[in-house]
Amino acid sequence: MAAPSSEAERQRDKDRTRADILAVATREFADKGYTGARVDEIAARTSTTKRMIYYYFGGKEQLYIAVLERAYSALRASEQQLDVEHLDPEEALRQLAALTFDHHQANPDFIRLVSIENIHRAEHLSQSEILAGLADPALGGITRILERGHKAGLFRADADALDVHMIISSFCVFQQANRHTFQAIFGRDMLDPARREHYRTMLGDLLINYLTA
Repeated sequence: MAAPSSEAERQRDKDRTRADILAVATREFADKGYTGARVDEIAARTSTTKRMIYYYFGGKEQLYIAVLERAYSALRASEQQLDVEHLDPEEALRQLAALTFDHHQANPDFIRLVSIENIHRAEHLSQSEILAGLADPALGGITRILERGHKAGLFRADADALDVHMIISSFCVFQQANRHTFQAIFGRDMLDPARREHYRTMLGDLLINYLTA
């Protein structure tokens, strides 16, 4: 019978290997899309084997779904760490919007993955047993903020949590997903650090102006 310490170490090795595979696979899928990504390339870059990747995940599609789950879970985890219950409703939503803005700027692969999955009409994402449940806490937090804002006479009565989420997400995703075409057409880099605070403030203003209209 293996010693507990040996079993724990094997589990840590397994977790590290799985995490390494997911990190490399994230970049591979983000760079080349689902169709263009190659499991052989992921194996080569992680010093594992294709057989081992299939052992951990089951196949290319299952690996891709795990990558999506990891990417969305990281965003939801960051939202859960933001304590906004003690803030007034307007400031709470500004901070939530700023957190999403910062996350998307720091994780461009997430935006690429979302764009790729939309090309595939979410056929892979819809198979996940995890992702649907991740939306509930995020929308629940926004709903509570909106309710507080409405009771205080600050926000419109018809404000909807999913609409608020869409406003925040659309601004943040557009800035990343359309950076290159926007710069080619208009000559402005939307990720220019000098304009970062301007865009963060703009997002908050757009959101609050809608809710207080």
